[in-house]
Amino acid sequence: MSQADTELQNAIRDVQDISDLPKDEWAEALEEFSEAHGHYEPLGEHFAAVFLDEKPRLLVSFDTFEQATERNEKGYPTGMMLAAKHGWSSLTLLAHDLDPNDRWFRSKSVYRYFDRLVDEGFFEDFDQVVFYGAGACGYAAAAYSVVAPGATVIAIAPQATLDGRLASWDRRFPKTRRMDFSSRYGFAPNMVDGAEKAFVLYDPRVSEDAMHAALFNRPHVTRIPCRLFGPDPEYEMIEMGALAPILEAAIEGRLDQSEITRALRKRRDHMGYLRRLLAESASGSRPYQTALLCRYVLNNRKYAPRFRKAYDHALAVLEEKGVSFPDLNEPFHEKA
Repeated sequence: MSQADTELQNAIRDVQDISDLPKDEWAEALEEFSEAHGHYEPLGEHFAAVFLDEKPRLLVSFDTFEQATERNEKGYPTGMMLAAKHGWSSLTLLAHDLDPNDRWFRSKSVYRYFDRLVDEGFFEDFDQVVFYGAGACGYAAAAYSVVAPGATVIAIAPQATLDGRLASWDRRFPKTRRMDFSSRYGFAPNMVDGAEKAFVLYDPRVSEDAMHAALFNRPHVTRIPCRLFGPDPEYEMIEMGALAPILEAAIEGRLDQSEITRALRKRRDHMGYLRRLLAESASGSRPYQTALLCRYVLNNRKYAPRFRKAYDHALAVLEEKGVSFPDLNEPFHEKA
């Protein structure tokens, strides 16, 4: 045990795997761990809050049963795991029911919980506060960040609102049409006005996500397009190892666009991203670009048959056109 390690850091390292447990057993296991190392509080029937106190920096994140069990090796919420490993405090809001509408945390029980934290001066006890979430949980992170003025907000592919008067163009979530997005903590772009800075990451090729991102039009909001990350950029960032350094920079108070750009360079070694880049390049009849990409992958991977086939085809096309291919020292550059 390192002298710098806390009891929680050691506990999270050796925690049992709960990713395959049924929902009710998963919730019980999470509650047991949380009570042993912090505080677990049910918020009505569908939600819960977990607070693990490691002071003086706090990561507030929003998660669901499905995301936690599918995206993390041991089935615990992303923000909670990352914070515990680094010795940060964490406040995790959970939607543990299977109702998809709960993912936006539009509930009076959640409103009352945050109201109480404000009344108690909870957020004033921390030197740095970061709100994080993705998708519907990204909406929640932005919307509830208003309770902690001066916080940093990181929202990945968030909805700004699903109020039919403002976002009738987003038809992906038909079951939300009767939900209230106009009352308290409603319009997420307005709720980030009190943040010191906010970052919205999204794939501009997903038109609905791009339109929601455009609604976060504030001087202190940095919108960062992540091409070819698809409709679920958080999953891609976790897979390529880019999410952790982004949250680390945020909690240390040094997050800016250059830090995010640096973290996202990990996509260059992520096969999911490279396959999508290959599909785009090949479908666009750009043999030169395709050959450069494939050679980059083949130089770094022993087995990549899809790229080998595309490489051979691209070279044949270039030869037919009488186009010479550069020597091995010419680097591959992604399309901006």
